[in-house]
Formats: sequence, C-alpha cells, structure tokens
Amino acid sequence: MIMAASRAGREGILPMEAESRRTVVVAMAANFGVAIAKLVAASVTGSSAMLAEAFHAVADTGNEALLLVAQWRGGKPADERHPLGHGREAYFWALIASLAVFVTGALLSLRQGINQLMNPVETAHFPVAYIVLVVSFGLDGMSLFRAYRQIKGEAAILRRDFFEHFELTSDPVARAVFAEDTAALAGNLIALSGIALHQATGSTVPDGVAAILIAMLLAYVAFELAKRNRDFIIGQQVAAPLKATVREIIAAQPGIVAVGELLVTFLGPRRVWVVARIDIDDGMSGAQVKEALRAAEDELKRRSPYIARAYLMPSGV
Repeated sequence: MIMAASRAGREGILPMEAESRRTVVVAMAANFGVAIAKLVAASVTGSSAMLAEAFHAVADTGNEALLLVAQWRGGKPADERHPLGHGREAYFWALIASLAVFVTGALLSLRQGINQLMNPVETAHFPVAYIVLVVSFGLDGMSLFRAYRQIKGEAAILRRDFFEHFELTSDPVARAVFAEDTAALAGNLIALSGIALHQATGSTVPDGVAAILIAMLLAYVAFELAKRNRDFIIGQQVAAPLKATVREIIAAQPGIVAVGELLVTFLGPRRVWVVARIDIDDGMSGAQVKEALRAAEDELKRRSPYIARAYLMPSGV
C-alpha cells in the first residue's frame, strides 16, 4: 500500500485535500437547498416527519460548515507551539460536527415526534410533502455519489475495497459526508413512509413515529462518527498491513539488523509519524550509524507521501 501511495503522490493524485473540499462544498450546497425546501414544506403541510427532516438538513448544513473549518485548521503548518503540526485538529472539529448532528438534529426531531404523539396535528397538502422529499432524495443522492466516488478512488489507490477504506480512512470529511448523506436518504424514506401511512390510515401516529425514527437514525450516525474521530484524536495507529510494510522498508536498509519497537500513528488526515527503535550492525561507526538512520528516514518519506515525519533511533539510546 505504501508503494501504491507513492505512485499516487508522484502522479498528483494525493494529497486529496482539494477533492475532500469539493465533496463537502457540494454536500453543503445540496443540504442548504434541501433545508429551505423542507422547512417550507413543513410549514405548509404541518407534518412532524417533514419538520424532523428539516432539522436534519439544517444540522447537516451546519456540520458541513464545521467540516470546512476542520480542513482549514487541520491544514495549518507546524509552528513553535505545535511542532507536529495541526493535523489532529481536523478530528477535533469533525468531532464537534458529529455532536452537532445529535444536538441539533436528533434531539429536536425526537422532541417533535413526541409532541406529535401527545398533541396530534393533522397533515395537509400531501403532494407538497411528496414532491419535496423526492427532490431531496435526488439532491442527497448526488452528494452521496460524490462522496462515494472520492472514497472509492482512494480505496483503489490503496488496494482496499470500499467499505474497508471507509472504516480505515484518516479523512474525517469524506467519511462524515458519506455517512450523513446515507442517513439523509434513509431519513427521506422514513419521512415519506410516515406521511404516506398518515394519509392512508388517517392516523397521525405514523407521522410522529417517523420523526422519532429519524432522531434515532441521527443519534446512531453521530455516535459512530464521534467514536471514529475520538480514536484519531487520541493517536490511532495505522492499519496492520501498512505498519508491517513500514517495518519491512526499514529492515531492508543497509546496516540495519532489525526493527524493535515501531509506532506509526496519524498526525492528521493522510499524514503519519513513524517512530522506531533500530538494531544497528555493531561494526558501524557513530557517523555510519547516523547516516544509516538518515537514509532509512529518507527512504520512508520517498516511498510514501503519507509519511510526514520519521524518527528512528538506535536501540539502547
């Protein structure tokens, strides 16, 4: 996978920050339009499920704005106070964004659903609700396809299947957009079902239940995104195959006998830090040891644009 990433870097495919930025801008534009349409439709129809979906779209729009902040802040260069760079700040803002889904989307939708069950309101102008939901489904689908295409392309570069890369990717932006858009499509279908059952049965209960189901869906997505961002904030290591490849590259360098302790952790999206203890040939002089370690560090960075920093030290130091 390191060799694949190296080829991609030389061909200008990586880094993919610009691609992620376009993905989140497309998602934000789609969600902004959907949010306005759903708010208008909710006021016209009186549907709790539609209003829950409006809350969903508004929350997603705010989340995408925070994801742009995550990209901007995470891309700042290293400075005296932050010698390892600001890459992990991207996960902090992405964590805030995922929590915003729960607070502004899930809780408001849950409240609306409970209110509908306790104080039923009849839905009117059903065709308006159906048209808005169908159009929203199309816009959310376009945004989802954009995120899918980005993740799929990077997965192919790293020789992973789509779902493996979705789980392992260090890019919080693409993961969040794909997860949110998937939830948006599901939310549209839930709202459509609730409104249709309300019209068919005359009961307001399906409309209220649909709003509660939308709240539960948002809460689940928020929890999963928050959990993944937490892992990266506290210093998650790369996948085992990539770590094994790093070990092989170091061990193959002249003068290096073995690789002891090896840590390969994420500094930010598509940026890793390699720290290793190395067993050196006893016959080498001090100057030769320094040269061997420097050559190994340079080789790691040459082989993969993902490796932002490498620090190799002889065992016993």
